[in-house]
Amino acid sequence: MKLFVTRIVLALRNFQQWLVAQVIFGFLNFLKLFPADAGINFADRLTRKIGPRMRRHQLMLTNLRNAFPEKTEAEIEEIARASWGNMGRLAAEYVFLDRLFDFDPFSDKPGRIEVSGIPIFLDLRDNPRPFIVFTGHTGNFELLPVAGAAFGLKVTVLFRPPNNPYVAQKVFDFRAKRMGNLVPSHAGSSFALARELEAGRGVGVLVDQKFRKGLKTLFFGRDVKTNPLLPKLVRQFNCEVYPARCIRLPGNRYRLEIEPKLEMPRNEAGGLDLTATAQMLNDKVESWVRENPEQWLWYHDRWNIKKSVF
Repeated sequence: MKLFVTRIVLALRNFQQWLVAQVIFGFLNFLKLFPADAGINFADRLTRKIGPRMRRHQLMLTNLRNAFPEKTEAEIEEIARASWGNMGRLAAEYVFLDRLFDFDPFSDKPGRIEVSGIPIFLDLRDNPRPFIVFTGHTGNFELLPVAGAAFGLKVTVLFRPPNNPYVAQKVFDFRAKRMGNLVPSHAGSSFALARELEAGRGVGVLVDQKFRKGLKTLFFGRDVKTNPLLPKLVRQFNCEVYPARCIRLPGNRYRLEIEPKLEMPRNEAGGLDLTATAQMLNDKVESWVRENPEQWLWYHDRWNIKKSVF
């Protein structure tokens, strides 16, 4: 009897995930009926209206108040609504990504995409060596590996699949066609990245995800745990580390930036300081978020406070 009940529960959960996935796919297919600009703008307006009605909105407001105590409630609310709009745009841009990414590194013709740091891209491509590019959930971060592929720069990207398995498969298939080699985040992902670096190739990682066990660091002046993966890979392979980000511009345009390599902090013995390295990553992402706070995913429980909010 107990086994039968367990099977029923699992079947219902699977059906729920399938149903949610069909709603998401239906919405994205609906957006395909629009031109790119109209579809993206529609998704922005829709999520600005729907987002504040969701429970996660309270977490978003709490995160913003903690990060920007100097801002008024009106300013906090405006950033929150714009952040929902950013998420709507991110979803819609999956549909139109092939039309959006019009950057040609061999042409001077301006388009939707502009790139800063082209000499760095070319240097990494033409002088192969192990390196790590990191970013945060700012703007449309999915465009960065697409840009790397446009320059002929092969980077293995670590990503966290969505919890919904039906959505996860669609996202993986979409990314694999446009971003090259992908490594899902799981227990063995660190070994896969290590093999790439050992072979003299590059990897890309997001560094602002929630992590329950990790290095004790600060983000916006509040305690967080930071994944030690990147610092440990740097210590093992002594590889170069480059920050990169996407910035949304007016008119559904985008600027992709790759910055010069970071100088890694060392301890008194000359070895890599893991905690200081993790803090350096947080500081870099925080500086980006402070520039464009509406372009970060504030609904994300980075500080592990959701239980105290709901």
